[in-house]
Amino acid sequence: MIATAIEKDTLRGLATPKPITSDAQNERYTALLLKMERQNHLTAREKAYVEVLTLLVEAYEEERYPIGDASPKEVLAELIAANDLRQKDLVPIFGSEGAVSDALSGRRKLSNEHIAKLSKRFGVSPEAFFEIE
Repeated sequence: MIATAIEKDTLRGLATPKPITSDAQNERYTALLLKMERQNHLTAREKAYVEVLTLLVEAYEEERYPIGDASPKEVLAELIAANDLRQKDLVPIFGSEGAVSDALSGRRKLSNEHIAKLSKRFGVSPEAFFEIE
C-alpha cells in the first residue's frame, strides 16, 4: 500500500527521490532542479517533486557544508563585495567614509538605525547584523 502511494506521487520517468548520501547524487539532484526550474509551466505534481528535491538538497548541504556564524562586520563586508560596492556607497547610511571604515574594521558597532538601513538597502533580515552570543 505504501509503495502504491509513493508511485502515485512520483513523476513518470523520474525515480523516487531518496536522501542524498554523496556529492555526486547532490549534483544530479541539483542539475535536475535547475532543469525543472527552467520549464515554463510545472504541474502540481512537478512542483511537489521540486519541493522534495529542494528539501533533500538543502538538508545534505547544511550537513555537509555548514556555514559558520559570521560577525556583523563580516556580513557587511560580504554584502559590499557581493553587490560590487565601495565604502563611499554606504556614506548615506553611516554619514561618512570614516564611519563605514570603522564599522568594517569592528571599531564601531552597528547601531539599530544602521542595522535597519542596511537591512533595507540589501534586502536582508536585520538579524544578519546582530552580534552572535
